[in-house]
Parts: sequence; structure tokens; C-alpha cells
Amino acid sequence: MAFTRKDFIKKTALLGTAGMAFSTAGCTIESESPSVPNSQKIKPQPLKPGDTLGLVAPASPIYQSSVFDQMLVDLKALGFQLKLGEHVRSQRGYLAGTDEERSSDLMAMFRDDTVDAIMCIRGGWGCNRILPLLDYEEIRRNPKLLIGFSDITSLHMALYTQSDLISFHGPVGKSVWTDFTKEAFQSITEKGTPSLFMIPSEFDDSFVVNSGKSRGRLFGGNLSVLSSMVGSGYLPSFKGAILFLEDIGESVYRIDRMLTQLKLAGILDELSGFVFGKCTDCSAGNNSLSLEQMLDDHIKPLGIPAFYGAMISHEDDNITLPIGIEAEIDADNRTIQLLESGVAV
Repeated sequence: MAFTRKDFIKKTALLGTAGMAFSTAGCTIESESPSVPNSQKIKPQPLKPGDTLGLVAPASPIYQSSVFDQMLVDLKALGFQLKLGEHVRSQRGYLAGTDEERSSDLMAMFRDDTVDAIMCIRGGWGCNRILPLLDYEEIRRNPKLLIGFSDITSLHMALYTQSDLISFHGPVGKSVWTDFTKEAFQSITEKGTPSLFMIPSEFDDSFVVNSGKSRGRLFGGNLSVLSSMVGSGYLPSFKGAILFLEDIGESVYRIDRMLTQLKLAGILDELSGFVFGKCTDCSAGNNSLSLEQMLDDHIKPLGIPAFYGAMISHEDDNITLPIGIEAEIDADNRTIQLLESGVAV
């Protein structure tokens, strides 16, 4: 099915909280996880126009002052007030300051009653290093939206497992705020709409790995980061979950290596569904399997609905996904349907 960018926005708005009927024609797999109440998980308050975003750099810095300044202009244009972390401009090699500085900035934003939500300015590397320094009980007592992607994946996993907090895999501060990205972000963080996400035709390079529909808790993020967290104690149970992944600048054999790590850790075998967003600039190179061949090797034998090509990537147009909520995927139509809100509505 081909959908334009306008189709995406229209469909998202029209669906609202209503359910959607799916045709089972041609679907060979039905996979559904046990429906587990999510009442024990904490949903933050939704964003409102005029709210204050706390900006932090828990991983790498923005090196160019012009890029940093443009980020501030773009976020203000979205209608937000901004509060900068004390060390948000710090630079220590590839890190935005010491581990203590980055973790203290993040905790300060959770404690600050004038801050309504927290946005990470970029990914890079460094979030894994600060996980032991965070006060997860205090975060639980002061739940707020935390938004970001790429290296921020490790914070999403840790906040879910240690603080029971739903956080949001979405834009970072320096993201390009296209109409697509902005509409998706607002529908999830401000309206709390259980949206249906589909692939606009102009971005459609998708393919089906296994047909069918599946339902489960939605977990995921950057593959490199997730695979580095195996054995850490910060990953959730993936039993019956839908896993979504993305990555950038990795050769196919490295993607193969990281998926193999998830396989050997038993994670892939527990899933009810699988979505690989986009692997931006992931070249096959000479004497290599294609990305599609490699995904077939790892995912097809699982017998779960799976597809490649969702708008989850390091590219400009991206959807926002709440971590840990109930969702449904339809591999044949390459859609992700959120079945509940990620915010307290």
C-alpha cells in the first residue's frame, strides 16, 4: 500500500483512539503476547504548548556553536520554553563532560519542578557510562517525559527497568524538525494519540521478512547500543515483546554480529514481532550478504511477523514511539499501531 506524507498525517489524525480492522488475507502468521496490565508502569504527563523542556547532553556534545544555537531556535519555534543543563555545552573528547557532570545534569532536570519534560540534545556515546550514577527512585518520584534516540536507547531501557517509567524514542534536540517528524512527535507526546504509523510512499524501501500480525510490548532503539547492554541488568524482559531496531554506518557483517549476540542471549527467540526501521549508510560491501539476506537468516526462522523499512532511523523523517506500551504490527502492510497512550491522559 502506498501512502503519502499527507496520508500519514490524515490517517494519524483520523484514527485517534479508535481501533482499526485488519484484513487477514494472505497473513500466514498470527502472534500475540499475553496481555499484561501496564498499570505498574508510570506514564508521564503530556506536553503542552508553552511547557519547559530541559535540555541535557548525557552522551556526546554538539561541537559546532552554530548547530547548538539553531537547535534552540528550532525548539522555541515549536512553542517550548527552554532550560539548559549546567554542562549541556561541555566537551570532553567525545563526551559532553565527565560522567558525573552528565548524570548530575539529568538528575537536576528530574528534580526541577519548573521543567516539564527532558530532551537529549544528541546521541553519540556515553549514556551507558552514567547508568550506575542515576537515582532511579528519585526519577520514579518525579516522572517526566524523556525524549531521544540513538545512544539515548540505554536511558530508555534503564528508566523502564529501574524506574518503571515510560520514555519516548523520538527526536533529539538537534534533529531536523520536518513536518513529518513534528506531527508524529506532537501526536504522541502532546495528544497521547494511540496512532497508526505507516510508511509514506516517497520513503518506501520496505520489505516483508515474515507475513502476519503480532501484538506485544514495544521495546527497542539502536541496535549497537542494545547489543552492548546484553548482560547488564538494564534490559527488560523481551518475552512476548515487539522489538524495533535502527542503526547507522554499520557494515552488514557488523549488523549480523550484533543480531547474533541478541540471538545467543535468547532475546530474539522470546519476541512476538520484529521491526527493523532503517539502517542508514549500512553498506554490504564486496563479498557480503545483503541486508535482506542477513535478516532472513536471523529473523525468518523465528516464525514471527517481521518487516524492514519503518520510519525509525538516523534520517530526517522519524516517528516517536513510547517504550513499553502495547502495540500491534502488521508486517504485510508495514504498519505499527499503538494500542495505548504513552502519556497520562
